[in-house]
Amino acid sequence: MIRLEIELDEAAFGTTKDIQVDTAVVCNTCNGEGAAPGTSAQTCDMCRGRGEVSQVTRSFLGQVMTSRPCPQCQGFGTVVPTPCPECAGDGRVRSRRTLTVKIPAGVDNGTRIQLAGEGEVGPGGGPAGDLYVEIHELPHAMFQRRGDDLHCTVTLPMTAAALGTKVPLETLDGMEEVDIRPGTQSGQSIPLHTRGITHLRGGGRGDLIVHVEVTTPTKLDVEQERLLRELAKLRGEERPMGTFQPGQQGLFSRLKDAFNGR
Repeated sequence: MIRLEIELDEAAFGTTKDIQVDTAVVCNTCNGEGAAPGTSAQTCDMCRGRGEVSQVTRSFLGQVMTSRPCPQCQGFGTVVPTPCPECAGDGRVRSRRTLTVKIPAGVDNGTRIQLAGEGEVGPGGGPAGDLYVEIHELPHAMFQRRGDDLHCTVTLPMTAAALGTKVPLETLDGMEEVDIRPGTQSGQSIPLHTRGITHLRGGGRGDLIVHVEVTTPTKLDVEQERLLRELAKLRGEERPMGTFQPGQQGLFSRLKDAFNGR
């Protein structure tokens, strides 16, 4: 199995990649037969070409016959008196090849792509197996992937959240403006539909979710503080009482309530 690293946009839209693999291929000198040029394999005289030998043993139940691979030909049924000097009679050699892999849109970490017949050639020039390529998606500087949706966070000063603004964002599809409506609260999310990852099976795409984080200034100069106090006075918020809500119960409190039947 080969591990292949790809970028987020390549996973979203699909791509093609060239990979190099070291596998066993048919020996060109003997064409997979394992015998030196001008010679050929011969029928094994121990198993007479059957590839296995039988043995009869006696027990209190009578005679028991068992079969096992022939120790002389290793189950092939033939032996090579003069092995090929290139592959030492194995019929295959190691070789580095370049393969082009088509990555479908929507793949995720752990997705495996099967390349039929591109794996190891069997001993004696037997049929080649399959090669599997496992996808590893590299982390993105801006977006976090959750399924087929993408998530990111935009940090805004409280004035921009209160008044509203437009924030440019470089998405996978190019530059777009995120509309921050007046009065946006910290923790709100703004969906950009069909700007996420292409669904691997079926049409359409996921969404891009922009999470808003509103910051409060920690240092104010004299004029800024005066203006904020004036705003608080205009809004009747000079001495706000605040609103309290019940906090979340801890694990042991929830277990206690469950046992008490609440």
